[in-house]
Amino acid sequence: MDFRVLPLDVAPLQHLFGLSDQALAAFGAEAMVVDQSPGFPCRIGLRDPEVGARMILLNFEHQPGATPYRSSHAIFIEDGAAPAEPVVNMVDAYLSTRLLSVRAFDATHHMRDADVCEGNDAAELFRRLLDHPQVSYLHVHTARRGCYLARVEAV
Repeated sequence: MDFRVLPLDVAPLQHLFGLSDQALAAFGAEAMVVDQSPGFPCRIGLRDPEVGARMILLNFEHQPGATPYRSSHAIFIEDGAAPAEPVVNMVDAYLSTRLLSVRAFDATHHMRDADVCEGNDAAELFRRLLDHPQVSYLHVHTARRGCYLARVEAV
């Protein structure tokens, strides 16, 4: 099964770009500066920005379905990030260097399966989970901190 890794849509987050600390706080967000890389993964650019980059830490509703699985958590986006092109049949350094928790959801946004793997084994897990007839998409999270990283869909 072919798959693609999708970044967050930049459009609903662009209003945060370039805001002062005080203006970000009004949205429940805050600015941080990358002091180690990897460590501040950008969900729009699907990459780990370099030391010195300005990041925005915010709460993001990554699972908005009106089910018991509805969920939000803290994520980083790079201030001014350009969206990454979806990656097809490849797990790049953004995911391959992390311990991942992968959650499989159906079309009604109910979880149907889940597993944990090292990032360099993720392609095999993505294919196995997407091969299930009830699974519509996957959410990939960091296994240790639980932060949402990306969405994976069948191609």
